[in-house]
Amino acid sequence: MHADRQLSVVSQTFSIPQRMPPTETLGFRFWNFQRAQTTQIRSGYNDQVTSSASAAGHVASDSLSHAPAARRALAGLGLSGLLAGLLGAILPAWGYHLNFDFETVGHYFLSVTAGVLLSVWIGRRLFRSQGVAFVLILSSTLACAALLFLAFSAPPLPAIWRMGGLLMVGLSIGLLNTAIFQAISTIYRQDPAATLNLGGIVFGLGCVVITLLVAGTFNTYSVTVILILVAIAPALFALLYAKTSFPAPAIPDPPPFSAVVRDFRSRGAVLLALLLFFQFGNEWSIAGWLTIFLIHQLGVSPEASLELLALYWLALLLGRIAAIVILRRVAHGRVLVASSGAALFGCTILLSTNNQFGAATGILLVGAGFATIYPLVAEKIGHRFTDYHPGLFNGIFSIAMIGAMLPPWLLGYAANTWGIGVVMAAPLAGTFMVFILTLLIWLESKLLG
Repeated sequence: MHADRQLSVVSQTFSIPQRMPPTETLGFRFWNFQRAQTTQIRSGYNDQVTSSASAAGHVASDSLSHAPAARRALAGLGLSGLLAGLLGAILPAWGYHLNFDFETVGHYFLSVTAGVLLSVWIGRRLFRSQGVAFVLILSSTLACAALLFLAFSAPPLPAIWRMGGLLMVGLSIGLLNTAIFQAISTIYRQDPAATLNLGGIVFGLGCVVITLLVAGTFNTYSVTVILILVAIAPALFALLYAKTSFPAPAIPDPPPFSAVVRDFRSRGAVLLALLLFFQFGNEWSIAGWLTIFLIHQLGVSPEASLELLALYWLALLLGRIAAIVILRRVAHGRVLVASSGAALFGCTILLSTNNQFGAATGILLVGAGFATIYPLVAEKIGHRFTDYHPGLFNGIFSIAMIGAMLPPWLLGYAANTWGIGVVMAAPLAGTFMVFILTLLIWLESKLLG
């Protein structure tokens, strides 16, 4: 009975109205919003509309006129996912399934992280001087150039060349993501949780595509040809953005240091930031190292390892789509506890299995377990911290997301010292931390009444 009472409190902590209509989830609220505004514009306004409603109608009218540009910007998250999933998929094509140079692999992940950090400094200056459209075109062009550079920097050339190319990839990811969220700021302000959920799904689709592309061409083309084919995608996005007229968004100033310090004084903000840190670290550690782990630990072929990596991305993608429906019908606390348990069980299976079927089972459990955590965290951020904007590297949540990109780098040193098995032991420990943080968030909410 005591456990039931705890679950009830957790459910209240993460609950949303259970009678939310279907169009109030994911991106459907945005599309329904456009249809309603079109009907409203066609029917006209009468003289009895209040001044506040007229102002709201004017803003909605502007949102409707900018909707095509917002949709094209949001589609760019697919390109971002393609670039983010590139390294985990391309490592076997670079021959790292044949050697044990795990430290160099870790340096590759560090190069991408350094590029993302560099984009913070460059992006702030470019946005104010050149605008969002310029940054979207620049980031897509830079991604194309980076992929072409990597295409001709494959082994046996020194690894430092590939680190330079991956630095450019990280820079393009950071600039692209920031520009996209600035371009869709109207949609984000309207419904932060739905926008982040839809963006996460589009991003995951890009990760699936790059993995399947490399898997399908692994034995057919050289790594140079594969990367040249991948470079076509950012080139097409650069052309798309060059032909799109983007409105000039209001770009807020970064928060002062005192505001960041104030975030650290909030227990709820710290706990949610830690949840982001461990969750993103878990996801990217598995995504980055899964192919190398499966080849060295289980002896599967590079093609099979890439197919299993695609299965992981697909489980995350489909799980997040299913979570949108499940979370409307099931108490959020129960879903979060069940998801953490599934992820823990899946990591344990991956760490202990000696065959491909066990690996596939563990991957499905991990992907399904991780899938619902991000939508829940996105909803929490959207409702409790309305001043947070994912397009700005501001405050404690952005620090958490940057920090979450570091574990794949550190795992390179750990794997050199303790063996490749540590790359699955670390996400297992991280998933356990997510479960503990879930209970702490429940406790914090209970203490605050």
